Amino acid sequence: MIRYAFNLALTRKRKKVTSVTKSNAQQYGMVLWDEVFRRVSTEFPGVETEQWLVDAMAARFVLRPDTLEVVVASNLFADILSDLGSALAGSLGIAASANLNPERRFPSMFEPVHGSAPDIAGQGIANPIAAIWSAALMLEHLGLPEQAAQVMQAIETVTAAGQLTPDLGGTCTTQQVGDAILDALGPAERQVQPVPAR
Repeated sequence: MIRYAFNLALTRKRKKVTSVTKSNAQQYGMVLWDEVFRRVSTEFPGVETEQWLVDAMAARFVLRPDTLEVVVASNLFADILSDLGSALAGSLGIAASANLNPERRFPSMFEPVHGSAPDIAGQGIANPIAAIWSAALMLEHLGLPEQAAQVMQAIETVTAAGQLTPDLGGTCTTQQVGDAILDALGPAERQVQPVPAR
């Protein structure tokens, strides 16, 4: 995953990777993490690196997010920071995630950061953007960047028009936002019919 983060940084304008650690308190796993990060960084001399303790990184997410580019963290720390990051952006309902197997030996999984949101299931207020954005991440992973970009453009069009669920201050239902994104994709995509439940 650390090597994947460095390769991702090479695709960005600001080539920078920030490692999240807690090696001052977790003296085995996180010390190993730090060692691997240092070792892999030598393969990418053109990428700027830094390491931050997870508690300080939480504060940095709030106070100076503009100083970050690619952040790499263990599953535990990344799970916490991804919730924080999406809340700072406006809602857990917009945060997509990709659980990647970079070597592609096993399937990757794409889902909203918030999971299935069982506490609001069936109420028509869940924000579908995270799930749709996760599908865009999947398209990109499958080598379909143009289609992924079309999905992202549709999301941007709908949100810019103010078609939002209550978590973002809107009055639309889950279905209405989903339909608006389908409409923004265009008529060809609209022809795909859902498979009826059995």
